[in-house]
Amino acid sequence: MIIKRFFPLRLAALIWIALVFGFVAAGPARADSISVQRASLQADASGWSLDARFDFELNSSLEDAVNKGIPLYFTTDFELTRPRWYWFDEQPVNVSQSIRLSFQPLTREYRVSSGGLQLGFPTLDEALSVIRHVTSWHVIDHNQVSPGETYAASVRMQLDVALMPKLFQIDAVNNRDWNLSSDWKRFNFTVTERAR
Repeated sequence: MIIKRFFPLRLAALIWIALVFGFVAAGPARADSISVQRASLQADASGWSLDARFDFELNSSLEDAVNKGIPLYFTTDFELTRPRWYWFDEQPVNVSQSIRLSFQPLTREYRVSSGGLQLGFPTLDEALSVIRHVTSWHVIDHNQVSPGETYAASVRMQLDVALMPKLFQIDAVNNRDWNLSSDWKRFNFTVTERAR
C-alpha cells in the first residue's frame, strides 16, 4: 500500500526533473530575427526616400557561410497602400532592393554591394552596420501619391535565400539557421505637399 502511494509521487517527481533539465538543456528560445528599429520617409528631389534602421546579428551558421565565401543577400521590401471602402486597397508602391554581403579570402575583406556600388570593410561587423542602415532609398515618385491623402507605409528586411546559388537554396529551405527576417513595420504617411 505504501508502494502504491509512493510510486505516483516518484513518477511525478521524475517527470518534473526531466522537464526542468530538458528546458535547461534546450536553452533560451532562438532570437534569429531582424527587428525594425525605426523607419521614416523624407522628401527628396523627385518624391520621397526611405530611411530605416534594422537590428540583427548573424548566427554562427550564417557567419561560417560568409567566411567560406558563400554570399548572403538581404532584401528590403517597401509597400505603400491606401484603403478603399468600395474596392481592394490601392497599392501605388511596391518596391524591393537587395544588398549582397560577401567575403574575399585573398584580400581578407568583406564586401557590401548593391546595384553598381561596392564597398569593402576589414570586419564583418563594419559590413553589417552598412546593411542594417537603409538610407536615402528613393521609394515614392511624387506622381504616385495624391496630396492630402494618408497612406499606410510598410517596410521589412529578410535574408533572401532565393538569390543564393541553387545548391545552397535547398539546404537553406530545410535549415532554421537560414531563417532571418523581420516583421512588417507599419506607419502612416500623409502627403502634405509634392516633393520639389
